[in-house]
Amino acid sequence: MKFLLCTLLASGLLGTASVSGAAAQPAGQGAEPAEPSIGEPVRAEQVMQILVEGNQRVEADTILSYLLIRPGDVADPRLVNLSIQTLWATNLFADVRIAQEAGTLIVYVRENPIINRVVIEGNRAINDSRITDEIQLQPRALFTRARVQADVQRILEVYRRSGRFAVQVNPQIVELPQNRVDLVFEISEGPTTGVRRINFVGNRAFADRRLRGEIVTTEARWWRFFSSNDNYDPDRLEFDREQLREFYADRGYADFRVSSAIAELTPDQSGFYITYTVDEGQIYNFGEITVTTEIPDLDSEYLERIVSTRPGSLYVGSRIEESIDTLTFAAGAAGYAFVDVRPRVRTNRESQTVDIEYVINPAPRVYIERIDIIGNSRTLDRVIRREMELVEGDAFNQVLINLSRSRVRRLGFFENVEIDPVQGSAPDRARVQVRVTEQPTGELAFGVGYSSTDAFLVDFSVSERNLRGRGQFLRFRVSSSSRRRQIDIRFTEPRFLDRNLAAGFDLFQIRSNFSREASFETESTGFSLRTGFPLTASVEAGLNYTLRNDEVRTFSGVSDAIRRAAGSRMTSLVGYSVAWNRIDDFRFPTRGFTMSMNQDVAGVGGDVRYVRTEARGAVYRNVFRRDIVLSLTGETGYVLGWGGDDVRINDRFFKGGNSFRGFETAGIGPRVVQRREDGTLIRGDALGGNFYAIGALELGFPLGLPEQYGIRGSVFTEFGTMGLLPSVDQITDTGGTTSPFTIDELAPRVSVGVSIFWDSPFGPVRFDFAEAVVYQDYDRREFFRFSTSTGF
Repeated sequence: MKFLLCTLLASGLLGTASVSGAAAQPAGQGAEPAEPSIGEPVRAEQVMQILVEGNQRVEADTILSYLLIRPGDVADPRLVNLSIQTLWATNLFADVRIAQEAGTLIVYVRENPIINRVVIEGNRAINDSRITDEIQLQPRALFTRARVQADVQRILEVYRRSGRFAVQVNPQIVELPQNRVDLVFEISEGPTTGVRRINFVGNRAFADRRLRGEIVTTEARWWRFFSSNDNYDPDRLEFDREQLREFYADRGYADFRVSSAIAELTPDQSGFYITYTVDEGQIYNFGEITVTTEIPDLDSEYLERIVSTRPGSLYVGSRIEESIDTLTFAAGAAGYAFVDVRPRVRTNRESQTVDIEYVINPAPRVYIERIDIIGNSRTLDRVIRREMELVEGDAFNQVLINLSRSRVRRLGFFENVEIDPVQGSAPDRARVQVRVTEQPTGELAFGVGYSSTDAFLVDFSVSERNLRGRGQFLRFRVSSSSRRRQIDIRFTEPRFLDRNLAAGFDLFQIRSNFSREASFETESTGFSLRTGFPLTASVEAGLNYTLRNDEVRTFSGVSDAIRRAAGSRMTSLVGYSVAWNRIDDFRFPTRGFTMSMNQDVAGVGGDVRYVRTEARGAVYRNVFRRDIVLSLTGETGYVLGWGGDDVRINDRFFKGGNSFRGFETAGIGPRVVQRREDGTLIRGDALGGNFYAIGALELGFPLGLPEQYGIRGSVFTEFGTMGLLPSVDQITDTGGTTSPFTIDELAPRVSVGVSIFWDSPFGPVRFDFAEAVVYQDYDRREFFRFSTSTGF
């Protein structure tokens, strides 16, 4: 309206009036806009000079640069009007007037206020930062009413996405000196608008309850206080439509479609009723499956055999995408990085089959032009590059790209690792982009253990897995409990002498007090040297040497099995290890397996002689969903003396606690006992065992809470046995009630329990609740244990 008035005035339709314009004034809610000012008439005569009045921040030369009239020009009303419009378009001014006095053209301006601060009031459900990230007006920005109204709509949209449709936003403007204003958004949030009911119309194959379980939106219930999916969100509604389509497509319904998805708000604005109208169609099978390619290195018959879609099988939509990924991977393995695989789908309604033709468009063989590493703010480039299986100039190979991604992830330095090829400077050139997201690699950790028999443990350690960004590992650890005190320092260089050879050392002092379990205590002081090197892409080997002094102190009244170990002896030990690792993720494995074996020989110098062998294995597989993981783990060990030496008690295996949930540390295995008058046994000293075998079956799963809470659970059962004492340590049962004797039975033990994992703000926490269901009377059991650590 103001521009129209200016145009009419300038064109002389209302006589010799001035040309002017105005913007909204800073005012409270409901204030009326200011009326245009009327100045002196602009006459079509020569302009001798141009003056600017009213400007405070904007330079006069800047204002003059927007004018279409210069000194010496004739004051054409049309040019005056265009000049006003040009000044208005800058959004710098609340009012613009142009008047003429004799040969002088005067430009009167009133600048838009500057925003001093933006204040959010009344918001409780959504914090200030989330709102200020959405709005455009910020401190020191120019104030205009149009921008205020646009930001009001943005705030309303933020609240509607969180399920609050009754929200009201009232902007208030507080005038300040020096043409400044405070902008206040007063928010009345109103109640959360939940989803009262989700209905489906047209579904025959699947019940409403089943379909509700396939979409993200849920019906509001009082127990879902941790979830926001029961709030109405229009964007989530569109996502749910796609979820329904994928659900039906994976069950043979190739023609399925959602005809409509309607959300109706109740009159009191307290809830929504959502109704999906669906058309299921018919069930289809896969028909003819073909692969067409003009790339000579790709064999169509071979490609047809590796795709997931099979003729005659039930139509599953997701298998088409899997087949495209398989074909893309096969082409990448042959060196064709940028192939375009397009499926041609033909639906035959008469035969209820779907024919698929996968067309692989021609592409040149690709070579790697450059490898770019992005996102490593701390880790050195060479630490990442040495894990890459490809270098500049190599032929592109998708298999090696995937292997490189696994190797970089295996470092454990990054939260996320993505390796993607992008087009290079020529069609046959590619740049490989390695995008990483750094994560904390230092750890300040402490653990606490508790058992019903008053076993207590405190463990403190400071470690850094990526020292100075070079990939080096350094740890200092102090551990103390009623049975054990330990101080050790460990250092590992993963690329010793710039070769694919890891090397490191350990310094340690360990005091173990088994006075309650076995009436002896030990103190070991020494060092270890370690090396590790790969044998294949997934198999690693290692060598180690340990030299330590072991001092064993026994208490009075102990059995000969313990007393003969007393004294100080030097142990010189040489060992090796082999590990085969094929899991998909080293932190949270969901598929794959690991196997390892290590063997140590004591007697290359020193005072003791034995051979210790241990083996471990684990299999992981996700069931039903990727985040539900079933694992089977097992370990076994055997130690045997040689050269006329028997294995002393401090060199045997002791199991329980973290190694066998449901039992205390040293809670299972051979033990000295004594029989009471009533025939029951009195538990005495644990003697350890020369052999053990322990397995565990565990199912890990989410607990249904939002992912950001980081809470998961698992159910498990552990089973195993331990025994085989040397004959010299066996005490025969004479049948009396005063003479102690030993029990050495390879009897089975079984425990069941649940674990809760919480990725808390101060570090991961684990709670274990275990109950021993198969045990011996002389075993020591425990029910609860927890531990925690924090990263830095």
